[in-house]
Amino acid sequence: MTQEHVRVWAPVAQSVELVLPAVGSIDVRSVMRAEAGGWWRSDETLPAGTDYLFSIDGGPGLPDPRSPWQPAGVHGPSRTFDTGAHAWSDAGWAGRDVRGAVVYELHVGTFTAEGTLDAATGRLDHLAALGVDVVELMPVNAFPGRHGWGYDGVALWAVHDPYGGPAALQRFVDAAHARGLAVCLDVVYNHLGPSGNYLGAFGPYFTDRHHTPWGQAVNLDGADAREVRAFVVQNALRWLRDFHVDALRLDAVHALVDDSPRHLLAELADAVADLSAEVGRPLSLIAESDLNDARMVTPTSAELDGRSGWGMTAQWADDVHHALHALLTGERQGYYGDFGSPETMAKALRHVFVHDGGYSSFREREWGAPVPDGVDGRRFVVFSQDHDQVGNRALGDRPSRVLSPGQLAVAAAVVLLGPGTPMLFMGEEWGATTPFQYFTDHAEPDLAEAVRQGRAEEFGTHGWAELYGHDVEVPDPQSPGTVEASRLDWDEHESGHHARLLAFYRELAALRHAEPAVASGDRTLLEVRTGDGWLVMSRRAPEGDEVLDVVVAWAETGASVPLPGAGDGGKGGGGAAPRVVLSWDDVAPEGGAVALPGPGVVVLRR
Repeated sequence: MTQEHVRVWAPVAQSVELVLPAVGSIDVRSVMRAEAGGWWRSDETLPAGTDYLFSIDGGPGLPDPRSPWQPAGVHGPSRTFDTGAHAWSDAGWAGRDVRGAVVYELHVGTFTAEGTLDAATGRLDHLAALGVDVVELMPVNAFPGRHGWGYDGVALWAVHDPYGGPAALQRFVDAAHARGLAVCLDVVYNHLGPSGNYLGAFGPYFTDRHHTPWGQAVNLDGADAREVRAFVVQNALRWLRDFHVDALRLDAVHALVDDSPRHLLAELADAVADLSAEVGRPLSLIAESDLNDARMVTPTSAELDGRSGWGMTAQWADDVHHALHALLTGERQGYYGDFGSPETMAKALRHVFVHDGGYSSFREREWGAPVPDGVDGRRFVVFSQDHDQVGNRALGDRPSRVLSPGQLAVAAAVVLLGPGTPMLFMGEEWGATTPFQYFTDHAEPDLAEAVRQGRAEEFGTHGWAELYGHDVEVPDPQSPGTVEASRLDWDEHESGHHARLLAFYRELAALRHAEPAVASGDRTLLEVRTGDGWLVMSRRAPEGDEVLDVVVAWAETGASVPLPGAGDGGKGGGGAAPRVVLSWDDVAPEGGAVALPGPGVVVLRR
């Protein structure tokens, strides 16, 4: 069993004590030794599994800012953990770059009835059979209470104990690798939650120079920010190195306000690249960004419009989601106001950003910049559902509430067969009917009530009653029933239209893996044609003349879709007539067109 000297950064403290909670009534305290740079170090070593706290200038015991484990919750003592104790079985794992991979986002607490990492491991075979390449876990760092989305975490180095703690995460990653699945971890560096955030007691982790929707910004560019930046970078490297995680999804990076000469993201990208070279496998960074700026995915060694790149492997592309959701559902409230036409869908597929320098009515200003043609489409993660776009609706309802199975198949085909990196949200592969609602588990009554009221007020002025067709009562985030309602019903996927949709998703994923034309991220080889209720996405292979035409229609009455080269008897530009590769309904081209009887998909080869 390893033992370690614990250290903590507390640059303004006059004294720091290591506190070992006693079995009796008196804690054991020992003075820590001051080191250079504001660090403090314990003289004694602690074996793995030891509970401890830090006292600043004689104050109460506080959990370690770099606590690896919080088994008693975020307000309780930290516990040492030996990351080297796990006997890894993935020595043969070569890794997986996220670009072009089929990504699957899941929330550990509601993915299974048990809501644990070990229980989620039991569903990995389902994901492998589906054709998933990368499993993306919503945040697992420790947050208040038992239930939550994880974005109000406060112990960023710890794994939420109700999920199984740090050892369970290692077991999950090892099991995923054994099935050929990479693991991406969602991490939140732009803010901490409102309960259990003790970082300010230790040092200048936050600053009033900048503000975010959550209040003070993380201190990334002050004269005293060096160790704060290191806190973030070292945290990221720890997941990738000690837990064998393959990728990180960085939450809302536009809220990482950094005016220093070298942005934190660029520093992080270079550090991860160095670790990738060291461990001999690809390591990826995926940014969630609202900036609509391809600088995000420009390498740090390159420039875009005279600005050095920030080096992210990929970034989420919300505009593709908005275009697809508005097109299929007809919704136009909020940020969907600038979306919904087939032409806008075509622009999103070909150029990624719909807002690429033009006016955004939701933001009430010009927004974004064009994505150069040379930027690989696989650097943009696209989806028809994710935790935000489902969970931040008033009722947490999925598209399956209003879309038919055929329309869900259209969404799947556009995402999985387009030039972006496709991401699925847990349960969408069978058209899950369970909602994904917002839930918390705050113990403080005032905070719990503030969350309730804030959620209700947030949806009081967005026209939700008109959208749903009835008055809306926002689910109570603090209610256990809200969590239970959000758990996947795994019995659904075995029967009826759910089973049919699941089989179609599997076929789409297999096609993506097998066809060079679909796997390519070269957007210049993509042509999109639109008409009344239909769209054709033509994917040309990087080498050769073969083209796959992804034909979709979303109206309940279907559509007769003219095919490319329809003037030559339906031969699609010469040679043999197009052949059906995959279809939702039993259809075939005839007379230069293909008739879809209702909402659905047909993929043709020419």
